[in-house]
Amino acid sequence: MPHNYQSSALPATTLVVLALATWFLLQFRKARLNTKPLPPGPKGHWLFGPAIPKEHPWLRFEEWIQEYGPVISFRKGRQLTVIVGRYEAAVQILEKEGAATADRPSNIAAGETLSGGMRTLLIPNGERLRKFRKALHSQLRPNIAVEYQPLQQINAQHHMLDLLRDPSNHMAHSQGYAASLILSLTYGIAAHTASNDPIVREVNDSQANLGAALVPGAWMVDSFPILRLIPNYLLELRRQHQMELNLFKSQLQHVRDQMIANKDVKACFGRMLIERQEEYKLTDDEAAYLAGSMFGAGAGTSASAISIMVMAAATFPEAQKKVQEQLDSVVGPNKLPTFQDESILMQVTAFYLETFRWRPVSAGGFAHRATRDIVYDGYIIPAGAAIYGSHWSIARDPAIFPDPERFDPQRWLTADGTKIREDLKVFQFGFGRRVCPGSHVATKSLFINTALMLWSYRILPDKKNPLDTMAFTNTANTHPLPFSVRFEPRRDAKELEKLLQDM
Repeated sequence: MPHNYQSSALPATTLVVLALATWFLLQFRKARLNTKPLPPGPKGHWLFGPAIPKEHPWLRFEEWIQEYGPVISFRKGRQLTVIVGRYEAAVQILEKEGAATADRPSNIAAGETLSGGMRTLLIPNGERLRKFRKALHSQLRPNIAVEYQPLQQINAQHHMLDLLRDPSNHMAHSQGYAASLILSLTYGIAAHTASNDPIVREVNDSQANLGAALVPGAWMVDSFPILRLIPNYLLELRRQHQMELNLFKSQLQHVRDQMIANKDVKACFGRMLIERQEEYKLTDDEAAYLAGSMFGAGAGTSASAISIMVMAAATFPEAQKKVQEQLDSVVGPNKLPTFQDESILMQVTAFYLETFRWRPVSAGGFAHRATRDIVYDGYIIPAGAAIYGSHWSIARDPAIFPDPERFDPQRWLTADGTKIREDLKVFQFGFGRRVCPGSHVATKSLFINTALMLWSYRILPDKKNPLDTMAFTNTANTHPLPFSVRFEPRRDAKELEKLLQDM
């Protein structure tokens, strides 16, 4: 008996000793980590932090990146903010440390109040995010996204016809393309939708509200949470949330009503959510918001990206001409470019990738939250820090993109020009585990619209209204301010119209 007692007690004692030793080692390691300095950055008021411009703050961030280094930090109240502004730092911190940066910081204004905690973009890491992303991936993963290409082709041809008939409203036509596609994918609405459709206007308004609320410094409550206790301080955001929720619920209810009436409801995201709502454990509000925010985010960013492509084509005629030369060689004058040509039309792909870099839609990026201490280049990014991958600055890393202010689609191609470089990545759609699940659909939209537009038209500047390529909305996802260009058909207008009508 004594022998048995000792043999059973020894492992337990050893485990205790090992546990204590491990704990002391972890504490020692943490203490050593905490002796490392924070990334350098601008000094500011001890409570309010450095002065950050309300207009396009990412431009000031780039100035600080050039002054202090690839990763900078500053405090505002108790919140430490880290800006990642160069390519390799983004890979090391936001990609390789994806598990530790998958969370979002608390966002009282845009996340909790305006979005009711239900907007996928802003949801903290956890069960709600997992079930939302699972539902999104079921409809947006690459092998499923291929099935949407015929719809993208048809809507893009409608887009080209709109430009032929009314070129002055090109930005509205880009919005119409994006809205038509996403409405069809989300709610099964297959008709060609105009940008002034009431639903589209309401969703665009809600996206504008979101973009304004997400601009750093727009709402002091995100730095000083006690402000939420002030009566009526967040009243306008609550009103906007209720309007948005009512809109999203009404759209999903329309799909549900059609299903109840045994009408032929096209396969779409909304129908899938209704059929599998219990499986995904979604409340009615969650299902409505998931569908609605997919529509809002997808339509707004795609429309902006297409308009940026138009702006680039008018600004850089030699780059546009190079794309058109390949289109003429590969496709020819008598048939439209399609997705079947994508593997050959490398100049088209390189062109839109360079527009992503040149004028990124999400210029300042969205905040991640470090869930543990991260060491980078001798500095510590402590747990709890808000980390922004600044797309504007990362895309201007001179070590990766030589002469970064030069618009050069060839930088995305291999030396022989036949393939897209695999060693170069565009972070347009986010980082790590928070990358946009709709990125495959979005890039296909940019491909087919770029191919069809530059095959159909020569895009020229309007000499009476010079282009300002820095004129963008002051929102988290930016949009070009209205600008004027000329669309000159590259073939007989009647022949072009006939080809575009072949659907």
